[in-house]
Amino acid sequence: QVQLVESGGDLVQAGGSLRLACEASGSIGSIYAMRWYRQAPGEQRKMVAVLNSDGTTNIVDSVRGRFTISRDSAKNTVYLQMNSLKPEDTAVYYCNMDLSYRSGLTFRTNTYWGQGTQVTVSE
Repeated sequence: QVQLVESGGDLVQAGGSLRLACEASGSIGSIYAMRWYRQAPGEQRKMVAVLNSDGTTNIVDSVRGRFTISRDSAKNTVYLQMNSLKPEDTAVYYCNMDLSYRSGLTFRTNTYWGQGTQVTVSE
């Protein structure tokens, strides 16, 4: 059983910083891609950042220069460092990973989601 658990969401004033973390647990083999999404009220969930297994990253324009995605491979954890936060960054943030996991004598691949963590940025 694979689980992704996020942490770090909070209420913060505009201009402040937060670091989100998402740890994957279970019989994990390899993690191929790690992503952060966010969903604001009344809007669709949108990807914010992706970190590929080769170390390359892609950050959406709206947060580029303010947000950084990184990982601790030993802990199966991905981070999202968010600086210079703005009210429009308010959303539920979700992590997402493509990974392989042990299933009996073999490994299978699947995509998993965390439960989400609330980030609220006040004026």
